[in-house]
Amino acid sequence: MTGLGRRRFLTDGALVMAFTISGRALAQEAMELPPLAGDLQKYPFLDSWIRIDADGRITVFTGKAELGQGLKTALLQVAADELSVSPAAIDLVTADTGRTPDEGVTAGSHSMQDSGMAILNAAANVRGLLTDTAAWRFACAIDDVELQDGLAYGPNGQTLGYGDLAASLSLHAVAKPDAPRRSKGRRLIGENVGRVDIPAKVSGGASYVQDMRLPGMLHARVVRGPSDGTRLKPADFEQIAKMPGIDRVVRDGRFVAILAAKEWDAVKALRHVQAAGWERPSPDLPAADMRDALQKLPARDVPIFEYPGPPAPAGATKVTARYSRPLLMHGSIGPSCAVARWDNDNLTVWTHSQGVGPLRKALADLLHLSPDKVRCIHVEGSGCYGHNGADDVAADAALAARAVPGRPVKLQWTREQEHGWEPLGSAMVVELRAALGADRRIKAWWHEVWSNAHNGRPVTAGGLLAGAEVEPPFPPQIPKPIPMPEGGGHRNANPLYALSNAAGIYHFVESAPVRVSALRSLGAHMNIFAIESFVDEVAGTAGMDPVDFRLVHLQDERARAVVEMAANRFGWARRRKGGNGRGSGFGFARYKNLGAYCAIALEITVDERTGRIAVRRAVAAVDSGEAISPDGIRNQVEGAIVQSLSWTTMEQVTLDTVHRTSFDWSAYPILRFPGVPESVEVHVIDRPGEPFLGTGEAGQGPTAAALANAVSDAIGLRLRDMPLTPARIKAALRS
Repeated sequence: MTGLGRRRFLTDGALVMAFTISGRALAQEAMELPPLAGDLQKYPFLDSWIRIDADGRITVFTGKAELGQGLKTALLQVAADELSVSPAAIDLVTADTGRTPDEGVTAGSHSMQDSGMAILNAAANVRGLLTDTAAWRFACAIDDVELQDGLAYGPNGQTLGYGDLAASLSLHAVAKPDAPRRSKGRRLIGENVGRVDIPAKVSGGASYVQDMRLPGMLHARVVRGPSDGTRLKPADFEQIAKMPGIDRVVRDGRFVAILAAKEWDAVKALRHVQAAGWERPSPDLPAADMRDALQKLPARDVPIFEYPGPPAPAGATKVTARYSRPLLMHGSIGPSCAVARWDNDNLTVWTHSQGVGPLRKALADLLHLSPDKVRCIHVEGSGCYGHNGADDVAADAALAARAVPGRPVKLQWTREQEHGWEPLGSAMVVELRAALGADRRIKAWWHEVWSNAHNGRPVTAGGLLAGAEVEPPFPPQIPKPIPMPEGGGHRNANPLYALSNAAGIYHFVESAPVRVSALRSLGAHMNIFAIESFVDEVAGTAGMDPVDFRLVHLQDERARAVVEMAANRFGWARRRKGGNGRGSGFGFARYKNLGAYCAIALEITVDERTGRIAVRRAVAAVDSGEAISPDGIRNQVEGAIVQSLSWTTMEQVTLDTVHRTSFDWSAYPILRFPGVPESVEVHVIDRPGEPFLGTGEAGQGPTAAALANAVSDAIGLRLRDMPLTPARIKAALRS
């Protein structure tokens, strides 16, 4: 402690306390607190989120991960705005089990709702403490202190730096729920700030875990059959270990990894092993489309919603329809990758997992370690949004690294392994029924959805591929439905429309012959596709304009504002009459009925000779609460539109009886640049002072429905089964 002054002691003391108090203890203490914003409720101490060093440098911590959605930039804006500094004055630490709060999985468009609101309020609290301390030091009224650019200014020209102020206070203090937000000075919230993650990505810099290079690093490949449910036939691994350049072959039960100093040597050895052939010890797959099998498998019935009301009149018009989607793949552009290092029975993993906290528990289980011996550090991956192979490859790398203590191991999946082993988005079927009264209002509504699980993310070793391969193997995780209001297969199955005499049920199909888990938006993509397609069909039966019909059944004023803005900016009332291969379509939803509101209108053409769809124009309106970065919100909705168009028109995992047959981009095509809309407009409704609402998954469902509705308008026929491929359109026209 020699030479450690009071100021340094206070600063470092706060840092130590920030990371030695367990999340459980924090949560228990938080139980006695009034409600706090976002994840402050779980981690109420300010130093869990913000640290100010003696030199005035600010560090902000979040348990959420940057996935390409612009989270880092938005959180920097939030913290910098409240603390009256430039974003460049802040170091942001994301998703690191050794440093940040455990905010679970970065999913469900929760980052800004949970972490953004927590950091906003924590920063407001810290600004209040800095202001109070400065007023005390200046011997002036609090209102006479102004914070700007890391300095506190007093009424007589006095100044104190944030570092000086922080040294005389402790940020190990519980946040106050009513800390006022900053009301004066230069603002960053609401401004378009350049994305901090973009420069390296467009200039070829090191951006992803796939780019990592550490001293002494070995390269590794894992040995598996072509897809889940298969395995390679036995090989002479002693001979493989003697191949030129091979460091060793790591084996634990059926888990096998090949390590080499040069990546190409590991690739060649893997190809040699694969030449031995493979087999399927598991039961045969249904060669037919998985959605056809769904309704025949045993299911657990889960009520979704029930809105009582008078029975439909005897003369009501009945409308029914069935909609479906196939198995979908994440289609990550970069195959999954991880880097791991084993030192003195401690494991560090650099991973693009969206849930470093749950992954840490699963890896500790797999390796028979206590969780405090495992550290998971998030590094962006080249492709994600959902449960792809990131967690599995982290486990593969960990097992490989355990065999070479002190040396980092980078384990990279191949393209074929990513396509063959990643968990898929479940196939889904939705059946809808409605009764339409003589007044052209919906008098009854019934929603049924069939789906496998949408959450297989690992929380134990049994949720990892390697967990079933090591000896002894771990029992598999049992899939469960995600409860509402979030929901899994039934996410967004409860319409936002004002309906009575309405109910819905989720037929949760536990048994799945292929790996399934979370794909971006979970069941919302399919349920909104079905609901918004059906609304158009019912509107047609009523003889009403689709947008007018929606507005008649919408009471939520923010929903109405979004629908009206999208329609007005599109020019819906003046649109060209559909037919002869040209049409317009509309779709709307509030994501999870809790997140952002989004309405989308599309103008398309359909080449009736080839069946190809071209999207000429897309116009969207979105309400995400207070808009931190309007351009960031536009980025998210533009991405959702493109991703949904790919899902809805092209993507489908194919199977034969023994394995997946979608192993590369030729067998699983995704939307290319010529397929994106010719024009995209995203109009943001800003709601200053309102809570942040998750946006990243708000546009997928409305886009899918708007496209289906536009196709119906263009060709006069309704297609209810995704993907809306040229072949399917031509078949419909021939019929």
